[in-house]
Amino acid sequence: MCLSERSDSDAFGIRIYSSKNVDAVLQRADIQRGYTLVIWRGRHVNEPFELTDAEYSEYWRDVLKVAKTLAGYYRPLKMNYETLGNSLPHLHTHLVPRYVEDPAPGRPFPLLPQSGSEPKISDDQLQADANALQQAFRELQ
Repeated sequence: MCLSERSDSDAFGIRIYSSKNVDAVLQRADIQRGYTLVIWRGRHVNEPFELTDAEYSEYWRDVLKVAKTLAGYYRPLKMNYETLGNSLPHLHTHLVPRYVEDPAPGRPFPLLPQSGSEPKISDDQLQADANALQQAFRELQ
């Protein structure tokens, strides 16, 4: 993750927000509408506690900013925050909106490592959501 380019779009999704050390990428995989990764783009770390005070303040501020924007747009019942790194050891947080129509009501979301073979959200829907979210971030500035 830390070696990948900070592109606006790739096979995994569309970047909807960025700061100096963070990218938020709305995922193409049709796992859950609004599923977004917030990726630390500063120096390589595996764990949040490896960040300096200033870095972790920025990281979590940005994670919460993205979560609040996603919640305002998608109107989920709840947002889940998963900072895992088990299959990809680099600091990132999965933001998973939870809805009435949910695959695991009352339990953790059944999030599995992506293989690339997952069904994809339609390009039109993904782009429309990304455009609306990018506009929401611009309005926050």
